[in-house]
Amino acid sequence: MLPTHLPARSLPISAVRLQSYIEISNYVRGLRVTYPRVPGCVSGYSRGFHCVNRLRQQDGPCPPPSHSFLEDYKQSMNFPAATIDLKSLLERPVSGDKVALHGYLGRRVDMGKRMAFVRLSDSTLSHNVQVIAFAKNKAAFEKLKAIEANSPVVVQGTVQEKQPSVKEKAAGEQEKAKADSVEIALEDIHCLNEFPKDIIMTPETVFPAEKRHLQIRTESNLRDALLFRAKVRNVLREALGELQPPFVDIETPLLFKSTPEGAREFLVPTRRRGLAYALPQSPQQYKQILMASGIPRYYQFARCFRDEDLRADRQPEFTQLDLEMSFATGEDVMSIIEAAVKKLWSSLMPEPLAAESFPRSSYQDVMAKYGSDKPDVRIGMEIKRIDHMIPVDLVSKISPLNEPIVEAMKLPGNEDPDETRRFLTTFMDSPAASGFHKNPEGGPGAFVYDSRKPLSGLQPFGFEATWVLEQELNLEDGDLVLIQARKNAPFSGGSTALGDLRREIHKAAVEANFKPAPTGFHFLWVTGFPLFSPISESEPGQGGAAGIASTHHPFTAPLRESDVSLLLTDPTKVVADHYDLVVNGVELGGGSRRIHSAAVQEFILRDILKMPAERLADFAHLLEALRAGCPPHAGIALGFDRLVAVMLGRESVRDVIAFPKSGKGEDVLVKCPSEMTEESLRTYHLQLRDERAEEK
Repeated sequence: MLPTHLPARSLPISAVRLQSYIEISNYVRGLRVTYPRVPGCVSGYSRGFHCVNRLRQQDGPCPPPSHSFLEDYKQSMNFPAATIDLKSLLERPVSGDKVALHGYLGRRVDMGKRMAFVRLSDSTLSHNVQVIAFAKNKAAFEKLKAIEANSPVVVQGTVQEKQPSVKEKAAGEQEKAKADSVEIALEDIHCLNEFPKDIIMTPETVFPAEKRHLQIRTESNLRDALLFRAKVRNVLREALGELQPPFVDIETPLLFKSTPEGAREFLVPTRRRGLAYALPQSPQQYKQILMASGIPRYYQFARCFRDEDLRADRQPEFTQLDLEMSFATGEDVMSIIEAAVKKLWSSLMPEPLAAESFPRSSYQDVMAKYGSDKPDVRIGMEIKRIDHMIPVDLVSKISPLNEPIVEAMKLPGNEDPDETRRFLTTFMDSPAASGFHKNPEGGPGAFVYDSRKPLSGLQPFGFEATWVLEQELNLEDGDLVLIQARKNAPFSGGSTALGDLRREIHKAAVEANFKPAPTGFHFLWVTGFPLFSPISESEPGQGGAAGIASTHHPFTAPLRESDVSLLLTDPTKVVADHYDLVVNGVELGGGSRRIHSAAVQEFILRDILKMPAERLADFAHLLEALRAGCPPHAGIALGFDRLVAVMLGRESVRDVIAFPKSGKGEDVLVKCPSEMTEESLRTYHLQLRDERAEEK
């Protein structure tokens, strides 16, 4: 119900946007945070900050607005400079020194009418000191009492040794050591922008994503992640700048042209009728042009844009460490990246990485062993092919496919078959397993190894297959055996159904405390990808008519001379000189040796991918650059957001980005994307299509 002191007609419930429990609280207290505006009433101001409007408590015109906020603003423009930062003061205090400190005011504690205590946090919100105010300094005392907690201030005072409290005295030396050694005796205080009363900020307050600025201010883990991100960038810059010749940081344009590289683009309309820019999926073509321009080594922390489905590790705009080297092979690139990553770990992580080179596996091997091209090899659970050993009737029960490939893997148990069954039942009934039940190639089969049962619970396999499985999978009581069928076809894409199940069931086992979480960092180079893959309905590809698309992008070179020959006979069997860096199940980045010949590049675009002439013309600038004596070159792009998230152990890249987009691709703080107005549509010669009318 409405607060009793407000007229009911002044606050219709439908007009109030209660976006969080904070606003609900404000509403109950009769405060108006944002909506609705009272028609005809001018907003008031207080203490230099745009004040929350209280609803009119009586009918009649609003009083004239006060402009005292302008005077307050004038006073905040010229504030005393800080004489020392708080960290330095706490490390080397000098009793009796006069200091001026910048920071945020904490909650005040009054000790009767003669004394007050308050904490002052520095501008980084990572250090704080106690400020003590006495009523005998009436001006400063009254100014302090008038300032709201969390306001930015300048505190001027004298450094003095802090006297231990009664509690600290009773606790003895140990508690005294934990206490502050100094405090500031307040002499004057200047409020620079008072924190509003309608925002409730306590240690228990949890702000929604719509209040990202307050999330960052109140959550130290977010601030720490942003600071760590900056340190990672600095170390990588240093690592690349130390090399000879050094990598050169070069910015490439963000307003590019639409070219079919493999991901959906964001278009930027212009006032020139029918013409638009595209935001770059990556700086790929520009950096290859730089190689043709005589720049030996290029890098940048590049902003990239892709209009694709979002996940925890994917944003519509993201940052990547992008680099390219002329007169280089993939081996050169991998060597430099390994050195840079090891420098990162030795500089910023608790334990450095081993000196040995990162292991390598081919795409075919990781797909066969783990069912994924970015496997977390720490969890084991290697996949074995078993269709040659199991009965035909068992295959028909798990899959409608004719002569499929059937594979098996083991989730190690805890020597308790009953515990494994309980975990299995819970997982199979969970939303995480629903997609596996709906697999058109057949759902998974699950068996708990139990020595108390005939054939240890593997009766459907028969005696011989059970014996082989026991040896191949090293089965023990409580182990869970999972089998899955798939089409008898070459690997394509990033994972198989059993590979996805491997990842999800192990994740569920960790969350249920059935298995311990894996630890450490295991880097792996995955190489030898197919140069071309069947076109996927979920990806735009490169717009050719051949029924295949480049697995990486259309500028990737074949791996060997024999692969170049296969371009003429069977392009689907060509192996690419493409390499991905994977750690703990996360693809950190991918790179390749590029095609440096204009003739070969044009042949692949026109004759292999069968791009139409108008799409081929979109690459004329790149072909012209390659034709001008471009040297062999190779490069890579590391997902910078993912790298920082992995180093900090964060599940989502949103936790290491200052202002991330939501799962719907929206910035809920600033409310974008926003609707286009009729005026802006006319400016850019655009018109919204009525899809419903077209359907009719």
